[in-house]
Parts: sequence; structure tokens; C-alpha cells
Amino acid sequence: MTQAALVQRREADPDLPVEEPAYELIELFFFAYRDFVGDPDRILSDYGFGRAHHRVLHFVDRHPGLTIAELLDILKITKQSLNRVLRELIEKGFVEQRAGTEDRRQRLLFPTASGHRLAVQLAGLQTKRIERALGRDAAELKPAARRFLLAMIDPCDQAEVGRLIGQNRPAS
Repeated sequence: MTQAALVQRREADPDLPVEEPAYELIELFFFAYRDFVGDPDRILSDYGFGRAHHRVLHFVDRHPGLTIAELLDILKITKQSLNRVLRELIEKGFVEQRAGTEDRRQRLLFPTASGHRLAVQLAGLQTKRIERALGRDAAELKPAARRFLLAMIDPCDQAEVGRLIGQNRPAS
């Protein structure tokens, strides 16, 4: 669409953006995400699990001893949504809950051996997809990909996400 046509549309509807949306990048992002989560989705379905289970299991495995409150903050979901998913992961033996050592009312989450194996299997599938996308230029492209993905996160959350993912660790 030409700039003149966009300005005309803007005059007709002031809520429309002046510039055309970045449709190509938006759609590539949708398709990349679809395939990135599609690999694990197929395995998770064998257990009757979905993407919410994957996210919970991933962060519990990466941060053993995580509290329910910390997990809610990471996932930005309601306690009700988390409770259903967490209950299923506990009942099927992938996550266990333990009382806090200092505050017995606190519930700490840990992966079981089965939970750890599944989390690593799913992360392995996603790692292969990332490595294939980066190809032979991985060493050069990985820092730029990391910066891009971090920049996609709301600025007010970037520091916390950086801390959570251990961004200060040496690049792998």
C-alpha cells in the first residue's frame, strides 16, 4: 500500500496506524512459534498435557524449589489456571510439592525424575530447531537472536527475565 493510501485510510479512520503493520514479520513469528511449540505438543499430547503443562514443567525443572507465587509471576496466569495444571502434573508424577524449610506454609515445586526427563526431552527438541535455524553461523547469530528476543519483552520485565534466564552466564 502506498504512503498516500495509508494517509487516506488514516484520515478516514484515525485509529488506524499511519504505517502498514509489519505483516511479514508478524506472520513469520506466528509460524515460527507454531512449529517451535508443535514438536513438544506432539509428545505432551501422549500424556494428556498441553502447552500450559509444558511451561510449568519447564520452569519448575529449570528452577527447582520455585514457589507458587514465583511461578505465577513468571507465567502471568491466574492461580486458578495454575492450580489445575499443577494438580495434573503432580497427580501424574512429574512435579512434587514440598513444604518450605523456613515457612512450612510455603509450597516449593520440584521436578520428579520423570518430570526432569520429560522437560529435558522437550527442551532438546526445541534446541534442535533453534540450532537448525542458526545453522553454521550460530556463534555469530545467537547473541543477536538473544538481543532481539529480549527486546520483544516489555521493557519493565526485561531485567527480571534476564535474571531468571541467567543471562549473566557465559554464552553457550
